[in-house]
Amino acid sequence: MTEPTRAPYAGTRPPRLADQSPGFLARIGQGWAERDIPAPVTRAAARAAAEHRARLSGRLPGRTVVLAAGRAPRRNGDADYAFRVDSDFLWATGCQTEGAVLVMTPRPGGHDAVLYLPAPARPGERDFHADATHGELWVGPSAGLAAWSAALDLPVRPIGDLRDPHAGPADDIRAVLSDLRMIKDDWEIGQLREAVDHTVTGFTAVADEIPRAVAEGLGERWLQGTFDRHARTFGNGPGYSTIVGSGEHAPILHWVRCDGPVLPGETLLLDMGVEANSLYTADVTRTIPVGGTFTPAQRRVHDLVEAAHRAGMEQVRPGVTYTDFHFAAMEVLARGLHDWGLLPVSVDEALAPEGQQHRRYLVCGIGHHLGLDVHDCGSSSYERYQGAPLRPGMVLTVEPGLYFHAHDETLPPELRGIGVRLEDDLLVTGTGHEVLSGALPIDATGLEKWAAR
Repeated sequence: MTEPTRAPYAGTRPPRLADQSPGFLARIGQGWAERDIPAPVTRAAARAAAEHRARLSGRLPGRTVVLAAGRAPRRNGDADYAFRVDSDFLWATGCQTEGAVLVMTPRPGGHDAVLYLPAPARPGERDFHADATHGELWVGPSAGLAAWSAALDLPVRPIGDLRDPHAGPADDIRAVLSDLRMIKDDWEIGQLREAVDHTVTGFTAVADEIPRAVAEGLGERWLQGTFDRHARTFGNGPGYSTIVGSGEHAPILHWVRCDGPVLPGETLLLDMGVEANSLYTADVTRTIPVGGTFTPAQRRVHDLVEAAHRAGMEQVRPGVTYTDFHFAAMEVLARGLHDWGLLPVSVDEALAPEGQQHRRYLVCGIGHHLGLDVHDCGSSSYERYQGAPLRPGMVLTVEPGLYFHAHDETLPPELRGIGVRLEDDLLVTGTGHEVLSGALPIDATGLEKWAAR
């Protein structure tokens, strides 16, 4: 990583920053051609954001609303993590500019919205050449305020003009936005379809590299990097830290270290999602046999998870309570574990709220809303999330699994170290659901053929 330009050290005088030298300042501030930089937002995204603001306005009449894009956190020294805009802010603006703020002021019949942005530094201004985080010579040119205003059809002002809007209490704003974001409009559904489609091809790219990862000892991290490269090429990047778990790593729910080998004869759990350039993300999981064929024990576990997966998906339709798919999948898993002699109580006792013994092998949830965040709408209340009926336009995941850790002495030896998860992305339609990720097989035989093709 380079550093800001410094003038040569001369004699006993302390080093002097070049941007303090009159000659440098005179030279760097002139001779630059004017450029028309468009705002990086499509008309469809801008229209969707305007509709989102109208819905938000309708939910909060008479309230001033303030949403901030946020800033990148510091990684170490003078290096920051990559900036990722706040999801609520993006949903309401379509803008991915660091440090931006949206203010919606109430008026009769709605709100007046103003977007405040950091104005780009132009030639002749110090930050043009001296700001390594935002300066044009460091990170490239950015659109001006007028370009953003034209693109979003929204008043845009410099962030320095922002004053205390006297917003008053805003304790429920995140919950309100989570509730509104649960129902995706046509544009959002299109973005999620794109994210899922690129994720499916990303799974294929990873599968193609499995033989090399095994033969050359490149391991889990090679496959993680393969998908992340694919996601950066066909979208903004991975929507969350890519999970690649081979062998005894497969039962670890969020195995993102990916520092182990890819082992022949073991299962390989792949939990991956492309985040589109609009920042809507997919979230898909498949578990495949590294050698192309499941062992009898692995297939037995996979078949039980598949049965639970299908039972859960069958419950995804309008009017059904959100948690119904969870309970349907859990019942299948509990009965299967009981049949295998792995439960110390009856199925009914295990499924009772005070029981839950089967959750030893499945300590996580088995689904969530999906959208701008991989665990979307997380600020909503129980009554509006888990306790609410499913409605058309919702997009959610169903992801049951069984996680048999290698050091779990309650298991027979042949099951230890096997982890299986199946996860699909489902759109709730007017009559049922559509599996957006249905291009990938979920049955063991289909996955064997797909992995060994």
